[in-house]
Amino acid sequence: MITAKDIMKKDVISISPDTDITKAVEILLSNHINGVPVVDSNGILKGILCQSDLIFAQKDIPFPPIFVLLDGIIPLSSSKKLNSELKKIAATKVEQAMVKNPISVHPDTPVSEIASLMVEKHFHTLPVVDKNKLVGIIGKEDILKILISRSKNN
Repeated sequence: MITAKDIMKKDVISISPDTDITKAVEILLSNHINGVPVVDSNGILKGILCQSDLIFAQKDIPFPPIFVLLDGIIPLSSSKKLNSELKKIAATKVEQAMVKNPISVHPDTPVSEIASLMVEKHFHTLPVVDKNKLVGIIGKEDILKILISRSKNN
């Protein structure tokens, strides 16, 4: 059975929570990667920053729908969600834009489970964590490489 440790990249590009957003964009683009793990000084996974998180910052400020009743304003959506979106749009540091506590896999996680996570949750990149420390990364391409090696062996 093929597991995460068999296909993961061990030479992981990572950033810290206090990295400037512009630097993070440069890292993603210059390395042609979709996402980058965010780790603290001890290598503990704190989050993940994906291209979609950065693209989110380019969207217009969402105006929440409201309902007016007897001169009273009733919001029809959560102000907590609006505040969260505004913080992401205005982010200058990675910590403000990253997905905190991302889903990760263990080195012994079977590839079938990793593939299911990627398909069902629409993940492009999954961190591999052992004892809370980042030890590798798996992207969709790593899964596809298994198909190529299987077809060559047949």
